[in-house]
Parts: sequence; structure tokens; C-alpha cells
Amino acid sequence: MTQDTMLTHEVGTDAQSFEPQRLAAIDLGSNSFHLLVANYHNARLQVVARLGEKVQLAAGIDDDGNLSEEAMQRALDCLARFAPFLSDIEPGNLRIVGTNALRDAHNSQVFIERAEAQLGHPIEIIAGREEARLIYLGAAHALAENGRRLIADIGGGSTEFIIGEAFAPLALESLRMGCVTYTRRFFPDGDLSDKRMRRAELAALSELANIQRPYQRLGWADPVGSSGTIKAAASVLFAHGDVSHEGVITRAGLKALRERLLKCKHLDKVALDGLKPDRARVFPAGVAILSAIFEAFELEQMRFADGALREGVLFDLAGRNSAEDSRQQSIDTLKRCYDVDTRQAENVSATATALFARVREAWALNDEHRRQLIWASQIHEIGLAISHSQFHRHGAYLMEHSDLAGFSRPEQRLLAFLVRAHRRKFPLKEWQALPQGQQATAARLARLLRLAVLLNHSRPETPFAFDALSVDGECLIITLPAGDEPPLLRTDLEQEQTYLAATGFTLAISEVSS
Repeated sequence: MTQDTMLTHEVGTDAQSFEPQRLAAIDLGSNSFHLLVANYHNARLQVVARLGEKVQLAAGIDDDGNLSEEAMQRALDCLARFAPFLSDIEPGNLRIVGTNALRDAHNSQVFIERAEAQLGHPIEIIAGREEARLIYLGAAHALAENGRRLIADIGGGSTEFIIGEAFAPLALESLRMGCVTYTRRFFPDGDLSDKRMRRAELAALSELANIQRPYQRLGWADPVGSSGTIKAAASVLFAHGDVSHEGVITRAGLKALRERLLKCKHLDKVALDGLKPDRARVFPAGVAILSAIFEAFELEQMRFADGALREGVLFDLAGRNSAEDSRQQSIDTLKRCYDVDTRQAENVSATATALFARVREAWALNDEHRRQLIWASQIHEIGLAISHSQFHRHGAYLMEHSDLAGFSRPEQRLLAFLVRAHRRKFPLKEWQALPQGQQATAARLARLLRLAVLLNHSRPETPFAFDALSVDGECLIITLPAGDEPPLLRTDLEQEQTYLAATGFTLAISEVSS
């Protein structure tokens, strides 16, 4: 375990004074778990704690694709050691993300529920391209120079590739190859030979073939590597005098490193100056992947950058709930891509927000729930781009399976559910498929969205102004002025009563005297 204190990184050039925020990120990687705690102040990150442990979660996935109890316990023990550093972190200032091993394991939800109970905070499984985006954000902030960059990050179960300029990624990809999974695949008994190394390199080259040409067409001036394998390779090369500058990997140096590893003949005998013992067994597989990267992209050298996924998570967290929130930008992109009726989307959003305000306290809803409701309101009609028939189903599919910057898989799944649930029969099966702890809130948000859509059924010029809403437990109560409601409103509300009653929810309609 390592710990660094009070390191400073630039976040941006337009610094503004405000009260410091204590932010924290936990990266549940396939090889290592990392905790990063920092103060965000005047557009800068001051790192106050940095912890890391080799958990090797991916090595604990059995032949049936399940995490073993031993691997889950290793992970939980690590998180128990992280927990004391989280005691003064506001819930909205902490983000815990899982990567490839938790994406792949069939029983990852079992571990997630146990870990969430231990930490008292939700865990987000992020998609590969979202992982790549966050890695780029972290690495780009660690690099002072401008220009187009290729960034490669070799993890335990996947390797991410990004081309970008400044803080904007131009291409994002996550390939299914990592130092832990390749160790299991190509060195299962620990024997280390040229034949096995070449098989691992060829497998990596096969993965890289999908992105090799489009990435070369985009081009780059600066190849950069991040995370453990590349940092270790650079450290070993410098320790052995293969390079003259620390943090640099050359083609010739990588070839010498490969030969040095082959002389070890077995993973248990890998011991090199500059290499930490806890990385030794997975290091040859990582070097094989790195060699393939050099070969595929015809690199002569690569330099190491300190920033990686956990730093990117903090930078992204610092920009959330602002004009720079990548999630809102993704929603706006969806609206443009699927030609959403902007006026209707904004009308539904405005009505949903007003309804939310009426029930927020009684239903213990918070600002994040309000944002989720607004986003669902803005994209509830994206399925119309495919077909008018069953467009809520098409929209839910698009929402769940699109690569959306800033969103975790659970967040996308919730928004997909809200889009699916905004009309017709309440989707009981999809609702019950959500994590149990999310179901009550999801149902509440869905019923508010359904009402907002219903109240704007006639697609008015301006949002339907309606705030005569209250709750009694789970029962929504709408109060209508006698004889003064818009045409068809009562009919629509009575149909909604029927839809909800079939699922066990209640919508009550009352009337006041005029």
C-alpha cells in the first residue's frame, strides 16, 4: 500500500476562489484498487491521500465467469482499509467506479451489494469507453504540453486507447486485453518462453487491428502511457540503464526488457531492478501487450504520465452539476442525434420539475433525483427516430446501450427504465430488474414523468402549469378545479389510474369547488 500527500495538479486556467471541496474517488480495477482523496480549491486539486492495493480481482474469476469468494473477500478487506479515509466526504463528492472485471463477472452484483453495504455508498460499473474518457481526462491534466496525443492505459482486464487534444478526446476505445487476463490465458502454469510471449503479442495485435488504421489516420505527435504496467516498464528500463531519462520507454529498451524477462523462465522467478514484487507475475503479459502496441502503431518511444482513471474521476466529479457536466452534454448530443422535439422536451421537463418540487420532501428525493427526472424528460421521445409504434421501448434500448460520456451503467439503466415507463402500462418486469435499493425511487420518478407527459399531452406552446399535487405515502393525489380542467384531462388521468392500479400504485383524483 502506498500513500502520497499534498500533491498539486492544475485543473484549468480560469481559477476562481471558492470554498474547498473534499473529493474522493475509488477505482475498482481488475488488477488493483485505488483510493484518491483531494481538496478542490481555486481550480486546483490538492491530493491529501493516495492508496493502492493489488487485489487482482480478474484473477479471481473462475471458468464459469464468476468471482470466487476468496477474490471478493480480498476486495472487501481492501475496501475496509479504504473506509476510514471516507468519513468526512459528502456523499455527492465521492464516486466509486468498477471496470473490466466487474463488467465481465456474472456475479458482480453479489460483490457490489456487499461492498455497498460495507461502504454505505453506491458503486458504478462504467463502460469501456467511459473508462477511456476518464483516463484521458486524468492523463491530460497531468501533461502540461498541448498537441495531439495517443494515450494507452494497460489495465488488468482491458486496455484503453485515446487520441485527444487538450482536454477533448477525439477517439475512445477499450479493448479486451489486460495483464491479469493475459497472464491466465498465455502463462497459466507460470512457464515463460519466447513462444508464449509471441502468442500473447499476436493476440494483442489481433485486438489492435480493429483500431490500428483509424487511429493512424487521426495521427498524434505524442505517445503517452498511463497506469501500472507502463509505469513499471519505464521504471525497469531506467533502473537497468536502457534509457537515459526516467519515465521513457523506447523500442530498443522494450526489446531488451523482453529478453531479460525470457531469461527468468518462470513467472515466480521474475525479479528485476525497478519492478515491485507484487507486480512481477503479471508483468510479462503486460510487456507483451505493450510490445504489441509499439509494433501496431510503429512507435519509437512512449513517455509515462502520472494521471489515470482515478484522477479523471476526480476532475469529472469537480465539473459535475455545472455547465461543464459531461452528462448534460451527452443528453444534448442524444437530442440532436435523434432530432427530439425540443419544445415538447422542455415543456415536459418544466412540468416534471414543478411536480417534483411538490413531493420532494415527502418522498425524500434529492438534487440528483431531480437531475435524473429532467434528463429523462428531455430524451423520453428519442425512440420516435426509429418508429412511432412502441417508441418508448425503442427509446429505452437506445438509452441503455449508447455510449454516453459521464454516465455509469446503473445511471443509464435507470434513465432507460424511466424512458420505457413514461407511457402505457407500467413496466413491472423492467422495474423489478433494477437493483432493489433503487426500485422505490425509480417508481416515484417514473410516476412523476408519466404525469408530466400526460399533462402536456396536447403538445402546448408553453409548459402545462399544474402544481395541485400531493402525496399520502405512495399515493399520488391530484386536485382538479371543478369543471375547469382542460378537455380530455380527466379521461387521461382516469386511464392513468387504471395503468397504475394494475401494478399496485394509486393515483387519486379529487376535486375542489369552483
